[in-house]
Amino acid sequence: MPLPVFDPLDHPHASRRQVVYARRGMACAGNPTAASVGLQTLLKGGNAVDAAVAMAAVMPLVEPTGNGLGSDAFVLIWKDGRLYGINGSGPSPLAATLDAYRARGFTEVPAYGVLSADVPGCVAAWAEVAKRFGRMDFKDVLAPAVDYARRGFAVSPTVSFLWARAEKLYSKFRADPQFEPWFEHFAPAGRAPKAGEVFSSADMARTLELIAATEGRAFYKGVLAERTAEFFEAKKGLLTYEDLASYVPEWVEPISVNYRGYDVWEMPPNGHGITVLMALKLLSGMPLGERLKAETMHQQIEAMKLAMADTAEHVTDPVAMRVSVDELLSDDYATRRRALIGPEALIPQAGDPRGSSTVYFCTADEEGTMVSFIQSNYRGFGSGIVIPGTGISINDRANNFRFDEAHANCLAGGKRPYHTIIPGFLTKDGAAVGPFGIMGGFMQPQAHVQVVENLIDWHLNPQQALDAPRWQWTGGRRVEVEADMPANEVLKLARMGHEVTVKADLTQMGRGQMILRAEDGTLAGATEKRTDGQIMCF
Repeated sequence: MPLPVFDPLDHPHASRRQVVYARRGMACAGNPTAASVGLQTLLKGGNAVDAAVAMAAVMPLVEPTGNGLGSDAFVLIWKDGRLYGINGSGPSPLAATLDAYRARGFTEVPAYGVLSADVPGCVAAWAEVAKRFGRMDFKDVLAPAVDYARRGFAVSPTVSFLWARAEKLYSKFRADPQFEPWFEHFAPAGRAPKAGEVFSSADMARTLELIAATEGRAFYKGVLAERTAEFFEAKKGLLTYEDLASYVPEWVEPISVNYRGYDVWEMPPNGHGITVLMALKLLSGMPLGERLKAETMHQQIEAMKLAMADTAEHVTDPVAMRVSVDELLSDDYATRRRALIGPEALIPQAGDPRGSSTVYFCTADEEGTMVSFIQSNYRGFGSGIVIPGTGISINDRANNFRFDEAHANCLAGGKRPYHTIIPGFLTKDGAAVGPFGIMGGFMQPQAHVQVVENLIDWHLNPQQALDAPRWQWTGGRRVEVEADMPANEVLKLARMGHEVTVKADLTQMGRGQMILRAEDGTLAGATEKRTDGQIMCF
């Protein structure tokens, strides 16, 4: 199967990065150290799964601004002609009830601190995918991460910027003892490290060695679990040793829609990958306009509004959902929702179909295995909780729950929340095209739709598709656009009723990577202008 038609030498946007080609293997990441670890693993004889897990293990060190050892993860794996998915998101602690929060004086789940945390799932996901599809010893897969943690790495520019921003945010918590370990571990010199400075963590090195030696078990049932539970108990949190010991990641069937001849794949709920598929179904039934024209962007924005309103209302832990995936993706429901899109910006309302940081990376090998991997604490460093002596930073994913008994995504003990991280994958006629993903909270499904259309509708090469200026709907009629969006088209959007803000900080518009595979096995990879990313290949 040929790659989509594109010109690899055309650079209509600010980035001057080139598409990278390879024959035998490729590792793409938003962080150069992580990409290097992926290539090291491939060169040692590992496959794409081994490389992805090795990158996942080093990411909490080299890009702690988007993930940690206490993160969640979602993974799509193309292996032997089939796509597999693993949901590595954790549930809330069993004691996390509305009454428990109300008794502490809360009317919503806090964004930071011990009460914002769910059970971390990423370490269990690493071990599970490595055991099922990897071919290297788990200790060898995690060895580069241990080495970088002990010897240190040079902090990249974007990470240093995000680190300093986080240090400023957490500074308001300095007097709260539960945040003291964060400052001790991530700001040992009294500030965030600057670009080019070397950061190391002996604590994280020891933790990774324990994880490697026990294939993750120490994190959930051993000494690391004990330390985590002890800290939460001391700080009056709800996460317990029993919550950790009972956690198991879940293998799931990915979901898809066909968009103009390509199958676009996402993870099923509790993630909001279904938002991408719903928006694409709406757009597939509308005339295709010109790229970056106001009329075209208006259609995209309105479709996305409707899809995001629906998922915000209906998506949560699948066992608690009141509507099904099939109902949300039905042709009849798409037709009804599409009819709501008119010439002016609307305020979206959820329908009834019944009858803010992350790290993403991807890999490919010469055997045809490809991995789309995303890992996140949710907001940057997450809850701000670091388990002393371990380097484990804990997610704040419980903040995604609603504090409303009538809502499907209401907080409850042992329940997985609506989740924002989504790996993507493309196939055509039953063959892999490749993995793609974008980082950035609620920007993720919006960027997925824009990148997919850039590739399929307008035949942009992978680098162009990622670099093209983006819009982001942020609620109501509010839309943010990147500074290099054509000014006249921005003015037209405003005349259509959109409340438009031009954004200078491109990290808020998502950062991502992708790999596409041609029929002859040639790999084409890209990592976009918004990252410090690198593609390593051979």
